[in-house]
Amino acid sequence: MRFIPVMEKLYFDHNATMPLCAEAKRAWVEAVDAHWLNPSSPYRAAAAGHARMEGAREAIAQRMAVEPKRIVFTSGATEGNNAVFRHWAATLSGTAPVGLSPTEHPSVREAAEGFLGGRFVYLEVDGDGRIDLGALQAVLSAGELAAVSVMAANNETGVLQPWPEIAKLCQRAGVPYHCDASQWIGKMPLEGLGACSFVSACAHKFAGPKGVGFLVLPSADLSFRVMWGGGQEWGHRAGTEDVPGVLAMVAALQAAAPRARDARDAFSAHLSEAIPGTQVVGSGTERLWNTLSLIMPAFSSVRWVRALEKAGCLVSSGSACSTGQAAVSHVLLAMGLNPVTAGRVLRISSGFGTSEADWNVLLAAFLRAWASLQQSVTDSPSTVISID
Repeated sequence: MRFIPVMEKLYFDHNATMPLCAEAKRAWVEAVDAHWLNPSSPYRAAAAGHARMEGAREAIAQRMAVEPKRIVFTSGATEGNNAVFRHWAATLSGTAPVGLSPTEHPSVREAAEGFLGGRFVYLEVDGDGRIDLGALQAVLSAGELAAVSVMAANNETGVLQPWPEIAKLCQRAGVPYHCDASQWIGKMPLEGLGACSFVSACAHKFAGPKGVGFLVLPSADLSFRVMWGGGQEWGHRAGTEDVPGVLAMVAALQAAAPRARDARDAFSAHLSEAIPGTQVVGSGTERLWNTLSLIMPAFSSVRWVRALEKAGCLVSSGSACSTGQAAVSHVLLAMGLNPVTAGRVLRISSGFGTSEADWNVLLAAFLRAWASLQQSVTDSPSTVISID
């Protein structure tokens, strides 16, 4: 998998977005030239683009082990997540609430609030942010949940949820299960995801283009609507499909090659030795191979991000959707971190093309940033400076 160079600084924020890979760019450019016609038009020239799009749908369905008609193309995971909760608000019977993990992405949490009002509850999680399966089984067995929404992998910490077990528990209870898999797909094996009722995916999280994704639907749910209008996507989502975007997305998915976590773990060990007091969030459980969430011993995450950028590396202070906001990450608070500690957390996320040498460069940048931040305190002895 080759990537298009976009900047001079070393990029370690791939969970926010990945650079477009060369395979996706080639597929997009070819499709823009050859398949720009409306795929729903009746003439043969347009049918060629429609056929390519359906071939892409079948390719995704095969990898997900689901029927092609369960795949609906969307603009990304946010649209898919909102569509699921809008659908539940209109179709769930009774008064039982929807259960979701407190570490969900804002597009799930806010969709629950917006469409369900007070008809949702947060499920119990442990100190790593993983769902308590025993507690979930108990409320499902008691018929206390109408539906469940738990992501596959956390975008901030990389912590993996036990989604296969959640899917089984929900199936036994006859409760629909939505899984936001936007950080999982392309990075981890897809086997078993088809057992979830709904699955959201986003192309730019696995080196595809922005503005395109897909949603896996329950095979029997013909009433599902993302948008009303024309009959595209078997009536599930009206609007002219983005054929080049879809083909580029599939090319990126097919080219995705997950890496080993050895370089990440070696970096973490060296950093903890060089900067005593550095801690790894979610160290007690399995995490995405590319993600490292660090509690730094001093200085706010904002100061670290700026210092590291000056040292030539780009990292995040948490979720990309929260950048610039003063609020502390809800994910970290749900895991039991206090606000001060959560304010010192950095998220590092590598990509498919990140090398061991890149991790070594990042380590050197951390050491330069650490020295610079410490010096900033030394240079202001008469001023009370909060290192948090």
